[in-house]
Amino acid sequence: MIERFANPGYLWFLFILVPMIGYYIYRTLQGGVTVRISDTKGLMKVPKSVKYYLRHLPFILRCAAVALLIVALARPQSAETNQTSTTEGIDIILSIDISGSMLARDFKPNRMVAAKEVAKDFILDRPNDRIGLVIFAGESFTQSPLTTDKATLINLLNKVEAGMIEDGTAIGTGLATAINRLRESDAKSKVIILLTDGVNNMGQIAPLTAAEIAQMMDIKVYTIGVGTIGTAPYPAFDMWGNITYQQAPVEIDEEVLIQIAGMTGGQYFRATDNNKLEEIYDIINQLETTKIEVDNFTLYKERFMIFALTALIILILEILIRYFYLKKLPQ
Repeated sequence: MIERFANPGYLWFLFILVPMIGYYIYRTLQGGVTVRISDTKGLMKVPKSVKYYLRHLPFILRCAAVALLIVALARPQSAETNQTSTTEGIDIILSIDISGSMLARDFKPNRMVAAKEVAKDFILDRPNDRIGLVIFAGESFTQSPLTTDKATLINLLNKVEAGMIEDGTAIGTGLATAINRLRESDAKSKVIILLTDGVNNMGQIAPLTAAEIAQMMDIKVYTIGVGTIGTAPYPAFDMWGNITYQQAPVEIDEEVLIQIAGMTGGQYFRATDNNKLEEIYDIINQLETTKIEVDNFTLYKERFMIFALTALIILILEILIRYFYLKKLPQ
């Protein structure tokens, strides 16, 4: 596709075709060779041959060749646009509570599954960021370091289950492990999303101590408290070891979670159901936008050769038709 002409001024020469056509019409109307005959009635009945209908073809071909040569002189060019993008991504650690209470069924089907499903959508919505995964209960460990391999990260997230580590709620330890994963990050923006449904009752690191470390390292922490208001059906074991569900009060240390978020420049959110949890992740997704700089540049390719070659072929065709097929009587 022709995007532009490098020498568009040459296109004015196309007006040469106007006098060419005018002169040709004038010559045609003037007539050619005169032949004296006694009566023209017989000639009127003579069928017209193919040559009669092709008598104007050489001139048409010559006009087309001239037009194509002029277009070639104007140097038609096609454009090829390319982009180079510079991405300034964000390093994000998801720190998720997997204690036994995350099996409570105030979320559908339970808090654990709901948290994992929403986290998957969040991961897929961040194609330009490195994301890691830390899980904690009575202790914590890194399920996945920072990575851009979203498929592997989601696969590791799918394997997370309650009971993988000692039960309990060590919020400070879970936060500290996430901070440690960001310690050597050179990203301009570092974020931790900490999700829990309880009160810190285990671990050697206090939550606010970990928050101070995050503050010093310029790490923003968003905290999410998961659980309905009032009571919820929590899992319990009966005397035969079977899981049953009993209503129990929902206890979330919101004060500590608010302080952690406030100290680090983040925000605290309370998720009371699946929809609210999705909304929270959407809000965080919008708050932490990735900076992408795109440079556009256009390359132009010369396309005059096709016009020049076509003009040459048409000129050769015009000569062949004029002098070898449509022979003229000498004037």
